[in-house]
Amino acid sequence: MRKAFFILTVVSLFFQSSCDDGDIITVEFDFDDTFALESCNDLVFYKTKNDPSESLSFVVKDINFEDLFALQAGEILEKTSNSNTFNYRTYTNSTLPSGLFCSPIPPSEVKIKEDYESNNNEAVFTTTLIEDDNDGIPAEFEDINADGNLDNDDTDGDGIANYLDDDDDGDNVPTKNETPNYTQADGLSNAQDTDGDDIPDYLDDDDDGDGVLTRDEESVDQNENPRDDVRDPDVGADYLNKDVSESVPAIAYREHTIYQTYTITLLIKSVNLEVITQNFDFGTLQDSSTSGTRQLTPAFP
Repeated sequence: MRKAFFILTVVSLFFQSSCDDGDIITVEFDFDDTFALESCNDLVFYKTKNDPSESLSFVVKDINFEDLFALQAGEILEKTSNSNTFNYRTYTNSTLPSGLFCSPIPPSEVKIKEDYESNNNEAVFTTTLIEDDNDGIPAEFEDINADGNLDNDDTDGDGIANYLDDDDDGDNVPTKNETPNYTQADGLSNAQDTDGDDIPDYLDDDDDGDGVLTRDEESVDQNENPRDDVRDPDVGADYLNKDVSESVPAIAYREHTIYQTYTITLLIKSVNLEVITQNFDFGTLQDSSTSGTRQLTPAFP
């Protein structure tokens, strides 16, 4: 999606006017809603476009990048910068090279046509963090007690709420490998239920109903992974075979991975460029650093 701003101004501010009463032109900022990052001595947030070649760049001197990530899931973090420089540039180049903003001397092939600058703007970075287990089930479907609070749904009692728990039933088989079969049309109505007890496998700690907990069906390899214990290849793993009920008690849970997505937006207030004299929504940061993971292993009962 692209975002366009239309600003009217007197052309004599920029170009020689052929009319004494001042012509009116339209300056169109047709940039993406997202922006990128280059880390030099300072942080440079920028966006570029071709046809015509233009750039918006915002250099920040009073914020460390790590500061923008200092929050917990569910919190909103705001950081304000007052030591910065905002530039809108146009170029004669048909296309712009990479590495445009961190080079002390612009690449020789770059020809700047116009450069408008605004300094020491009040700028607000807003960061939000969403965490999820990426188990194939949308978080809203992991509200088992349907009370609207995802944090109090913990099927296996391991201290990790289901929407963050990549093994909801604590059987050492990841939820995504227990065939929840979520679809937008049918929800979880087609989730696999091996023993037919109306508890889907991903919430059932004894998938085959043989009286031995799934996590304890490790008679072949004791490695906290019931999926590789197979006595009868024609049936599959022992934890799905009701005719194999040998118990080798598990002694630990597997390490869990929680996936993190940070959303960082930038609003520049009271911009004082000649072509912008208003608050400016710079957009949302698009960078690999906004995605990450954290690992934890629950205490075993």
